Amino acid sequence: MKRLGVSIYPEKSTMAEDKQYLALASKYGFERVFMCLLSASKPKEELMQEFSDVITFAKAQNMEVVLDVSPAIFEKLAISYDDLSFFHELGADGIRLDLGFDGLKEAKMTNNPYGLKIELNMSNDVDYLPNILTHQGNTDYLIGCHNFYPQKYTGLPYDFFINCSKRFKKYGLKTAAFITSKAATLGPWDINDGLCTLEQHRNLPIHVQAKHLWATGVIDDVIIGNAYASEEELRKLGSLNRHIVELEVELQADSSVLEKQVVLEETHLRRGDITEYMIRSVDVRKKYANQVFEERLAVPQNVGDVFIGNNQFGKYKGELQVVLKDMPEDARKNKVAQVVAEEHFLTEYIKPWSSFTFVLKD
Repeated sequence: MKRLGVSIYPEKSTMAEDKQYLALASKYGFERVFMCLLSASKPKEELMQEFSDVITFAKAQNMEVVLDVSPAIFEKLAISYDDLSFFHELGADGIRLDLGFDGLKEAKMTNNPYGLKIELNMSNDVDYLPNILTHQGNTDYLIGCHNFYPQKYTGLPYDFFINCSKRFKKYGLKTAAFITSKAATLGPWDINDGLCTLEQHRNLPIHVQAKHLWATGVIDDVIIGNAYASEEELRKLGSLNRHIVELEVELQADSSVLEKQVVLEETHLRRGDITEYMIRSVDVRKKYANQVFEERLAVPQNVGDVFIGNNQFGKYKGELQVVLKDMPEDARKNKVAQVVAEEHFLTEYIKPWSSFTFVLKD
């Protein structure tokens, strides 16, 4: 199951603001909360009261809560690795270990009597996880989550991110990564150039970041790293298809009603014997074989353009194609739409026999 999450920073916000944000996120289908405990500076008893109140509210919204902790927090709050009752009493569903320990401690934590999930830092391409499993870590309570990177140009490069993530997916563990909001300003530190995992996401629209993480096939939960995202961002994320690639398009002004129907109302399937020049959706040509696709002015086929075969195209009439490499004009095809520029790269994730859909640009 793929989920959406938000982050809150109680040490830098008010309880009222956090609750309002959580309620709004829940309204748009968000199901988990990343809650930072790293910068906690208040006495233990005061922290317990404040955090438990917010956590109780989040749980009432049917949201899972994971607390971000470090060895320094364990020491500061006098919490033993063998006794996680403090986090249980707060009402948390799990704790994220920002820094690793020795493997044995993590393994012991996964066998806690409270059913607390232990979330590991995924952003290191080392054999950290096998070490924990060698110490008989309980995979039923092990999950993974990447870091976010508040300073621009410090986020993970894509190939490194994939390698790190595959280490966790290899064992069937749930994974998570962060995206960044353009509207949000809160984070754990005084530097906040955006709170994303992948550096290439820092300046992309937030919904494109989420689409990309899910398209990689290595991330289950997508979490907004900074607070507070705008309602429009939450709405757009909540409306995404979490399971197949969904490309945002702008329709040609002269597209027919029938062509718009083929583009927007069908779930497309890429042909299995692929070509490098286009993504071919061929099932639609069978469905619409008896329909009329009037010819229009031929135009060059540029990357990201969407074409449909017209009446001149014989058996290929009604076939939908997404252009991957520039090609010359072909009078047998009508240009009906264009994939928005920032989503061109998502076509790389439409593999042989992959399903995909189109949605209108907002």
